[in-house]
Amino acid sequence: MKARKRILVVIVLVMFFQLGMLPKKAKAVSVSASAAILMDQETGRVLYEHNANETHRIASITKVMTAILAIESGKMDETTTVSKRAIYTEGSSIYLQQGEKIKLEDLVYGLMLRSGNDAATAIAEHIGGSVEGFVFLMNQKAAEIGMTHTAFANPHGLDDHEEHYSTAYDMALLTRYAMMNPKFQEISGTKSYTLTRENGAHKWKNKNRLLTEKYEYCTGGKTGFTKRAGRTLITTATKENKDLIAVTLNAPDDWTDHISMYEYGFKTYSQKTILSKGSLALNIKEMEGKNFFLKDSIVYPLSEEEVDKVRMEYKLLPAKQLKSLQKGKAGIAIMYLQDEPVKKEIIYLKEEDPESENLWDYFKKLMFSRADAHD
Repeated sequence: MKARKRILVVIVLVMFFQLGMLPKKAKAVSVSASAAILMDQETGRVLYEHNANETHRIASITKVMTAILAIESGKMDETTTVSKRAIYTEGSSIYLQQGEKIKLEDLVYGLMLRSGNDAATAIAEHIGGSVEGFVFLMNQKAAEIGMTHTAFANPHGLDDHEEHYSTAYDMALLTRYAMMNPKFQEISGTKSYTLTRENGAHKWKNKNRLLTEKYEYCTGGKTGFTKRAGRTLITTATKENKDLIAVTLNAPDDWTDHISMYEYGFKTYSQKTILSKGSLALNIKEMEGKNFFLKDSIVYPLSEEEVDKVRMEYKLLPAKQLKSLQKGKAGIAIMYLQDEPVKKEIIYLKEEDPESENLWDYFKKLMFSRADAHD
């Protein structure tokens, strides 16, 4: 009898397998890219990676750095005169004319939407005084952001220098930094742009097909291609208040790679509030009457399986210092995931004002006494 039951169970399982009725686990992401990454924009947490710290040529996604430097320069309303060097920059172009006067903001739109290499050179000369001067600024900013495996040699990404490379991780860091700037967000997410130049009206459509037609949640990004780098792509996407960044390097099927990574990220992770901003209940001996609080909530992207693997640790100033402290920084709240510290927030101290409490008590008594008199 037991043997028959076992056989029946096996038969049922085989039938379910053939019909595709067995419970499905979230599929692991599979990408065509030589290197790829999916990053949470708010926290910087890496949700998926494949060779993310491997250096590669990056082609025109270089222009994310060129764009953010132009935006941060404060010169977007200035007009630049296009040089001979700019118009002879090879590759993709917005067809600038030597001596043409054009607003820097228009050049940045041409840079990001149409990947104009001539626009990149014109921007570099206007901001840096020369292409070489601008490249110095690019590498300075890369170091500031923490792009430790990156070297820039030009403002456009052409394969004319060997020492021009980055990693998927570093380019995600750059994109996360750039997306903190509202103007960059606006330009990166623009599907088409119309302007009037000296030679007539122009309308530029964004080359990022993930933004314009392929993925409804895409909010921006930058495309790239050279023969040596292959297809490179940076995109951003937002769904249900979750903001993600995807980067692929040398990816023959990059549109599909990005959609696959996004769908995995949106399905698997959600923003969890670990500690809400405001008062923090810390029972510390002899610290009665002192109000510990957080200015910002501790929020972190977690899968459902990870929620139980979170713990908090509070590191405070020595008791003697806390006793004498009236307000200010009192310590740090550290969030651990699987015993690894992943996020920190400063704990502040604000002592309750007994006079304010007494004043409030006075008003309450006054109001109640008047009500009783009226009755």
